[in-house]
Formats: sequence, C-alpha cells, structure tokens
Amino acid sequence: MPNIRTAALSLLLAAMPAWALTPAEITGRLQGPETVQGQFVQQRFIKSLAKPMQTQGRFALKKRTGLFWHIQKPLDLQLRVREQGIAQWDAAARIWRNSSQSGQAAQVKLFMAVLGGDTGELGKQFTISANGNPNQWRMQLTPKTAVMKQIFQDITIQGGAVVQQIELREKQGDRTVMIFSQTQTDQPLSAAAGNAFK
Repeated sequence: MPNIRTAALSLLLAAMPAWALTPAEITGRLQGPETVQGQFVQQRFIKSLAKPMQTQGRFALKKRTGLFWHIQKPLDLQLRVREQGIAQWDAAARIWRNSSQSGQAAQVKLFMAVLGGDTGELGKQFTISANGNPNQWRMQLTPKTAVMKQIFQDITIQGGAVVQQIELREKQGDRTVMIFSQTQTDQPLSAAAGNAFK
C-alpha cells in the first residue's frame, strides 16, 4: 500500500506548518518587504442599511515611513498616516493638512499596524492567535483592553506573502471587510505615494 502511505505522509507534512504557525512567524513574513502597494476595496456593512457602503482605491505602505491611503471611488480622498499623525492632501493648495476625520483615520491607523505585521503593537490591545501555513494563514485579534472591547468583537486577517483580507466585526453588529488585490512588494512607488512619503 505504498501510495496510501505516501499520500498520508504528504497530508501530514502539509498540515504540520498549519499547527506550528505563530503570530511571530507571520510578523517576520510581513515585515520583510520595504514597500507594499496595491488596490483595495472596502465594504462597510451596517445593520440599518440593505446594501454595504463601498469605497475603493490604492494604498502604499513603506517600512518605517508610513501608509498612503488613496480612496478613488466614490470620492477622491488621499490620506497619509505617519508616526507624527494623519494628514489629508489638499489638491488646491498642493499641501498636506492635518486631518480631523477621526473615524476614517482610526481605521487607517489600525490597518497600518495590521498591514505592516506589527503584532508587537497590536498585542498591546489584542490577544492574537494564528493558524495556517506561510502561503495561506489566518490571524485572529480578540480585544483585551477596555477601549477595544467597546469597539470590536474581533478582527480577522488573512494572507500569504502579504495581507489579502481584513474583517473588522464591531460590538454593535456592523462590520467592515477590506480586500487587497494586485499587491506588489519592493516595486517603484506611484508619483502620488512618493509625494506622500517625502
């Protein structure tokens, strides 16, 4: 019965990384590239609305620098997230202005930690568990601080070499799903992203 034994061994070997994967291993994988950029679609499901609210656009994450978040539909909005704070691009004046859009900014700031694989930072506010293998993993964030418990039920992140999907389930029943596509690592940044990181 060599074929059965070989098949069983192959399944066992394939499953072993799924049991052994840790948040630290995911962190190491996500923090490898200097830059990550691509497209996103965000859907916000609100209990009182029949259809989700959807935005889409492009993003760029640069290690140790920040996150450029460009919503292109249904409106044009460019945000830059850095350690110094969050700014919005003023196209008329051609300058970055501090943004007061706290709802959007708070989500984007959280995504910067998630997309950058900063489990050290996330671990301050969430209990983190992980499963899967290096090519297809899933990480669960369960709130552990009083503030996060008031906002989130949990956050689920899925990916491989990069983050592919994020789902935020809020305490009151609403949820947000982010899907990332056409993702590239360590490639030249767009002019808009390059301007944001100057």
